[in-house]
Amino acid sequence: MALPVGKLPHELLARLISTAPIQDKRVILGPGIGLDCAVLDIGDSLLVFKSDPITFATDEIGWYAVHINANDIATSGGVPRWFLVTILLPEKTSTQVLVEEIFRQITQTCQELGVSLIGGHTEITHGLDRPILVGTMIGEVGHAELITPCGARSDDRILLTKGVPIEATAILAREFPDKLKFTLTPEEIDRASRFLYDPGISVLRDARIAIQSGEVTAMHDPTEGGLAAALWELADASGKSLAIDIEAVPIPGLSALVCQALSLDPLEVIASGSLLFTSPASDVRRICQAMKSEGLLCSEIGVVEDGPLSVWGITKTGRKLISRPARDGIARMYTD
Repeated sequence: MALPVGKLPHELLARLISTAPIQDKRVILGPGIGLDCAVLDIGDSLLVFKSDPITFATDEIGWYAVHINANDIATSGGVPRWFLVTILLPEKTSTQVLVEEIFRQITQTCQELGVSLIGGHTEITHGLDRPILVGTMIGEVGHAELITPCGARSDDRILLTKGVPIEATAILAREFPDKLKFTLTPEEIDRASRFLYDPGISVLRDARIAIQSGEVTAMHDPTEGGLAAALWELADASGKSLAIDIEAVPIPGLSALVCQALSLDPLEVIASGSLLFTSPASDVRRICQAMKSEGLLCSEIGVVEDGPLSVWGITKTGRKLISRPARDGIARMYTD
């Protein structure tokens, strides 16, 4: 049976990862479900590695590739430093103008983030109908500053910046405007497309403010599968149970409209732009106030609990297990 579009099924990926050997003692964090980055001890500091593709988006794909990979470095407490990118381009439709535009987006975004583009690969690839970029970002963090999704502790509070799903809102407006024009105005579609920049898909500032204003025990970047998948990944990494107040999860009104128009669950579509993190209850108010002073929304959406690994949704009618998404909701827009 053919596998569906999107991430590999959780059970298959976990089994494959369990067979991957690590033969270098300098690797202090290797592959694992819910782990954003690999970490290598090089002595005075730690190197943090992340590799992520851009497959759903085509517009601004070079800009996407740099920011999406930089986000995961930020969730480690690190600073993105070096970037490599593989650019796969469709035959027959790729032009010099397209290649130059993608390269411009990459180099300009790297310059804005203080990142050096140090290598990669480019080719025209048979069988593609659109460009695909695969980026690898390398960052740096001090030994004492490293944060991983494994660090969530019982009774920590779960916080979320901005809202969800920021990235999906932008992608859907940019890639499928014809499907939205019957329920949204042209002005709403244009505004949704600009979610890429406002509120924006970067979480570098979110992570910096959180770390500087309080104790952060774990951070995670909600991407494919949205907030629901990110919560399960955080539970996987920490071995904890998470209880989420569903009504406390901020969903921008325009995001809700876009998802409703396309019959998508806003908690199960790609959600870069929001930072998911945990912190002791005593630090929540200080962190939220620091975010607010910088113009960022930060919401307390739940609590970390002891107990079997699980994610629960709390509503007025009771407590219900949140299902782990089998694939990102956007995937069916490309396949159905």
